[in-house]
Amino acid sequence: MSSDSGSSESWSAVDAYIAERLVKADAALEGALAANAAAGLPAIDVSAAQGKLLHLLARSIGARKILEVGALGGYSTIFLARALAEGGRVVTLELEQRNADVAAANLERAGVRDRVEIRVGPALDALPKLESEGAGPFDLAFIDADKPNNANYFRWALKLSRPGSLIIVDNVVREGTVLDAQGDAMAQGARALFDAMSAEPRVTATAIQTVGSKGWDGFAIALVNS
Repeated sequence: MSSDSGSSESWSAVDAYIAERLVKADAALEGALAANAAAGLPAIDVSAAQGKLLHLLARSIGARKILEVGALGGYSTIFLARALAEGGRVVTLELEQRNADVAAANLERAGVRDRVEIRVGPALDALPKLESEGAGPFDLAFIDADKPNNANYFRWALKLSRPGSLIIVDNVVREGTVLDAQGDAMAQGARALFDAMSAEPRVTATAIQTVGSKGWDGFAIALVNS
């Protein structure tokens, strides 16, 4: 094993290798990242391998209704929308109108715009509306928004779920700062999520650390119990 095997450069190289072999070149996804960059959106999308994982998880449960909290430019939304069962739909929540506009254009170019509803505004306003409208239950929820509210988003995702639903939360390790009880708001949000999942008898959950082009981080996944 080479001496730089633990470096961020090698992590990124392995991510690129995985994407080349298993995700493959994809004009819509690559175009979405380019459009996001051109619009000045932060480069905080999931990696290609992570997006493919979301896609496979959604397909594995035959998801027809997917909830996404945090659309940004729609990169992960494309992976989720492509995984939908026949007649399925993604509802994605995005705080910023500018981001939502970029996402809508990216989804249109990817040929999945008709499968995705974008709701603009604070997610903690949109989630109660989804409940009151009877929009659920969602088969899968992917949470990748403002981290201090992770526990709140998790609780809402659980309300909008059914037995067998999956709830996935990104960025829960944060370069290890999740261990710091006095850490910043992002770390505190991750810790609050772990506390909420640990205390919730209606789910069975775990978390996985990851390294790659996005650095050292991880995701949590919870299965809603029967």
